[in-house]
Amino acid sequence: MSLSDTLALPANATSSPYRKLLTFISLIALADILLFDEAPGVNLFLFANAVAAGLMISSRRRQSIPKIAAFVILCLVASAPLVETASWMGIITSLIGLCLISLGVGGLLPRQSTRLPLVLLRFLLDLPLRPLRQASYRWLRRLQKPAPDGVRHHLRGWIMPLAFAAGFLALFAMANPLIDKTLRSIDLTFLLQLLSMWRIGFWLVVAALLSVLLHPRLRRRRHHREGGAAVSTRIEDGLFGHAALLRSLLVFNALFAVQTLLDLTYLWGGVSLPDGMSHAEYAHRGAYPLILTAILAAVFVLAAMRRGGPGDRSSLLRGLVHLWIAQNILLCLSSILRLDLYVEVYSLTELRVAAGIWMGLVAIGLFLILLRILLRRSNEWLIALSSAMLVLTLYAAAFADIPAFIARFNVAHSREISGEGIVLDLDYLSTLGPAAIPALDTYLASLPADVNARKVREALLWQHVGRSHDWRSWTYRDARLDAYLKNDATLVR
Repeated sequence: MSLSDTLALPANATSSPYRKLLTFISLIALADILLFDEAPGVNLFLFANAVAAGLMISSRRRQSIPKIAAFVILCLVASAPLVETASWMGIITSLIGLCLISLGVGGLLPRQSTRLPLVLLRFLLDLPLRPLRQASYRWLRRLQKPAPDGVRHHLRGWIMPLAFAAGFLALFAMANPLIDKTLRSIDLTFLLQLLSMWRIGFWLVVAALLSVLLHPRLRRRRHHREGGAAVSTRIEDGLFGHAALLRSLLVFNALFAVQTLLDLTYLWGGVSLPDGMSHAEYAHRGAYPLILTAILAAVFVLAAMRRGGPGDRSSLLRGLVHLWIAQNILLCLSSILRLDLYVEVYSLTELRVAAGIWMGLVAIGLFLILLRILLRRSNEWLIALSSAMLVLTLYAAAFADIPAFIARFNVAHSREISGEGIVLDLDYLSTLGPAAIPALDTYLASLPADVNARKVREALLWQHVGRSHDWRSWTYRDARLDAYLKNDATLVR
């Protein structure tokens, strides 16, 4: 037997199961090096792309060059926000990209792009329990099945060489003081650090995520029996019959017309409100409830205008639905105006920015529902477009420096700078983090004697300086702020 035969792995070691095992172990080790006990930064971007490469390398299916190129571009684009800064929105977009790559290399992507959101949802719904189910299933199979002869042969073949090598090494250490000194100088305390509970827990979390991505499965659909489907159809016909829909839409349009008329009068028309009520109070009380109203209206329209139902066949009902959706879109725009009026009086916050984005998404969703009815498209088409709009919004928000924008807005609209509005809330500005420093410099350039603002700026500066400077925690946003603090001529000292 040759030396290469003795040291070689089993013949099928390069097959997909062995590649997946090696990829699995390598990615866990890489996660430990890049992520464990390190501040998030460019390390998340590097690890996401390493996982994508591992998924393609360990795939059982032979991937074509165009597919590999598409997967590489998808991962780079999806994880690009993590280079800007480590945010939850960037993590979500990169995870979506990894899930799509996992489904792609597993041959589970649908041919129709409109079905992609539902397939991705089926994949994600099975995430919480799948790692435990997969691990228990594999261990049971291994307990019931004897180990392959090839694996047992190679493991048994290493017992004697390793045992004799250990004995010889012990004898050499007794005979040679240099070897003995070298062995005693080996510090194995680092093994105790590897056995910390936090590190093991981190490994388990990463292992659970990787096991799901390396072995993609789709949650099985539950098929309803014919009797149950018939009962469900009768219930839908009773609740959403022609008469019920006609009465509902007439009542809903009348109620919404009252609210729309009030908004056109007081919000858009600028008519004075009754005594004791300000525009800010009027705006604040209606901004969020109206969005919930629009969401409930969208759910009702989807249920009422199902394909082949009474609402889909009647031109009168379709016309009332069109009118109602138009009123809902106007209510969403009124909610955005309400929020704008409220911000003018009480300043801007991260929650109010999120509310504004959400209001815009709801308005776009209602418009897509209207298009779906007019073009007679399926609900899958609607879900695909709505999901695309949501992901694109998350992606754009992941690049935007929202804390810096809020700080600049509040400084520019503060009473101290603009002469109207409210006094700048320095306590809230301090919660925005070091991104607020350039805005504070603008404020201090106008009011250099403000001691409180200077203290807030100093605290934020120390917070920025005291962050982790390890290369794994680097982000482009921190680098831009470093360049500003180093080179900006208007830096307040």
